[in-house]
Amino acid sequence: MIFCVRGCFNMNFERPHRRLNLLTGEWVLVSPHRAKRPWLGQVEKIPPERLPQYDPDCYLCPGNKRSVGIQNPPYTGTFVFDNDFAALLLPEDRPESHTEGNLFIAEEENGICRVICFSPRHDLTIPEMSQEEVEAVVETWSDQTLDLGARPFIRYVQIFENKGAMMGASNPHPHSQVWATSHIPNQPAVELRQQEIYAQSHHSCLLCDYLKAEQSSGERIVCQNETFTALVPFWAIWPFEILVISNQHTGSLPELNAEQRKGLADILRQVTIRYDNLFEISFPYSMGFHQNPTDGQAYPFHHFHAHYYPPLLRSATVRKFMVGFEMLGMPQRDLTPETAAQRLRDLPALHYKNRASS
Repeated sequence: MIFCVRGCFNMNFERPHRRLNLLTGEWVLVSPHRAKRPWLGQVEKIPPERLPQYDPDCYLCPGNKRSVGIQNPPYTGTFVFDNDFAALLLPEDRPESHTEGNLFIAEEENGICRVICFSPRHDLTIPEMSQEEVEAVVETWSDQTLDLGARPFIRYVQIFENKGAMMGASNPHPHSQVWATSHIPNQPAVELRQQEIYAQSHHSCLLCDYLKAEQSSGERIVCQNETFTALVPFWAIWPFEILVISNQHTGSLPELNAEQRKGLADILRQVTIRYDNLFEISFPYSMGFHQNPTDGQAYPFHHFHAHYYPPLLRSATVRKFMVGFEMLGMPQRDLTPETAAQRLRDLPALHYKNRASS
């Protein structure tokens, strides 16, 4: 299949239209004309930007005690520990399920939840860390995928980061989480199915084909290097949503070679620096990787990628809410993905704090 960029469509993209998300099979409504309407919505309070390098009251800082009484080691790089308030538990001797007719169905869900601190520094997020420091984070993510994925009861390893209080992060100390589950979660399962259907129909990889089309157009690409490309997807829901795709077909973090891991660290820094520069704040988002399941099956059609879902819309104080029609009907956006990509692409590659100090 040859993907078509916007120029192939005989339609007016300035009018309301819907776009198909090929990874989920769902539609998103785009309403460009609404971007001109006045805004009287909620204004979010901007969190303080100046944090100490070490916070004696932070339960993630080196040497401090966590709420359960366990003392953190004096770590100097990344630090991984089992979540003290895990959403999942280790399996018991006998797995359980419950079914009442065809209407009430439940299955036991086992797993392991861990926290990954990026750095001993309380005040450093990914865009302000060095290339080498982010490479160490990528290595830790890969190691955790291998470690947890090797457990016989684990079928999927989901790595994600919630950055900022707006995204529910309970602690500003930069960290991510990994939840390893005994079943494949909903969103990866949907994407796996869509990629499998595409491969069966077209005898090629969905994201390989899509990336080639985006690179040919260039209008939605934000930044790229030799191994990874970051773009605002044609079907983006969130205003400044980004999809990071490996340039070569690969399935998971542990499959990346040394050059690709360096490239991934670089593209993550490029993306998040532009995010911070957009409104000159520590930009909030939820991000995560979608990689091969660890259930022992082959997934040659799956292509490794990461999603960034940031909530901010018009400024540092105005966010997008998924309410009303978007909850009951379908997602909707005003700002076009092409405009969002251009705004991010045109931003400086140097973090605004470094520009201010230079």
